[in-house]
Amino acid sequence: MSGNSDNKPPRVSGDLLFAGLFLALSLILLSQLPEQTKWAKKTVLFGQPRFWPTVGLLGMAVFGGAYFWTRFRRDDLQREWLEVANWLRSIEFALWFMIYVWAVPQIGYLLASVIFAPVLAFRMGYRTPKMLLSAFGLGFGTVLIFKSFLSVKIPGGAIYEYLPTALRSFMILNF
Repeated sequence: MSGNSDNKPPRVSGDLLFAGLFLALSLILLSQLPEQTKWAKKTVLFGQPRFWPTVGLLGMAVFGGAYFWTRFRRDDLQREWLEVANWLRSIEFALWFMIYVWAVPQIGYLLASVIFAPVLAFRMGYRTPKMLLSAFGLGFGTVLIFKSFLSVKIPGGAIYEYLPTALRSFMILNF
């Protein structure tokens, strides 16, 4: 076992981003104290409604600023930006979910689920026909369980308006 650590990948931290966000949040909250709390007349200092929130937020701002300063001076900024990029990648799945939520009232719960489940499985790297068919089955099964067995009330899709009356009623009630 050699003591050479040159072949190890760089440590990815995220401390600098966390410290910066913590400092920004504490400063924003501190700026809101005059509007959110009041100073009561004829009340002792420790009984003032504004006193303890001010102490807490000042502590957050001072210690958050000190932590940010130590991280900023010490850390490799390129490594921190790599971590930020890694964190931002998770936003993709929130966007997928928002598209799904938008699609359900348009194309219906059944169609949205059986489209999005395989698409997301494909996006995650599950590209074999067996896995895509399983994702399709999962989407269909989810709709079946929620709409038919649990009777969860999910509005029908706008696309259902183009179906014949009897089929439209069936699709709205069951899928």
